[in-house]
Amino acid sequence: MDNIIIYGSKYGSARRYAEKLSQMTNIAAVNYKDAPSLSGQDMIVYIGAIYAGGVTGLTKTLRGLVLRESQKLIIATVGLADPNIAENEINIKQSLRAQLPAALFEKAEIFNLRGSIDYAKLSFLHRIVMALMYRTLKKLPREKWSPENQALIETYGKQVDFVDFDTLAPIVSSAASRSDCR
Repeated sequence: MDNIIIYGSKYGSARRYAEKLSQMTNIAAVNYKDAPSLSGQDMIVYIGAIYAGGVTGLTKTLRGLVLRESQKLIIATVGLADPNIAENEINIKQSLRAQLPAALFEKAEIFNLRGSIDYAKLSFLHRIVMALMYRTLKKLPREKWSPENQALIETYGKQVDFVDFDTLAPIVSSAASRSDCR
């Protein structure tokens, strides 16, 4: 079987998850910029970082893909917001719906993972965007903060790492049901 793990990572969390999943499943992991044609793949696992409401590299990677009946698509998002909070999960799914054709969204198995952030390593543009968001949110009354906004406020300016490789277990299980991975 031809299976592949593709990742879109800006600061490393999605790459870390992809590399660990590769070790756990014996499926090669590649950066989305280096991904081969997906038409011959039996299973495609895409792990991508969420930035500004979009998943890094997802649209480019899956552009033009029409899943065959026998193909499996797994998408795992990586972000700071806790995906176990219902509102965050809803927001993530809305972002994916906006990025994916309906047929792919409906067929994809979707998982959400927590990432990390180190403000000292952010690009100049990302630092400006985060500062603007932080200042805007701080002006709102606390009761109007969404869980996602509260997470941004609590982690602003810090180095935090929520990466938890144990959260890959459901993805490993799903992949194992369709592949010859370990």
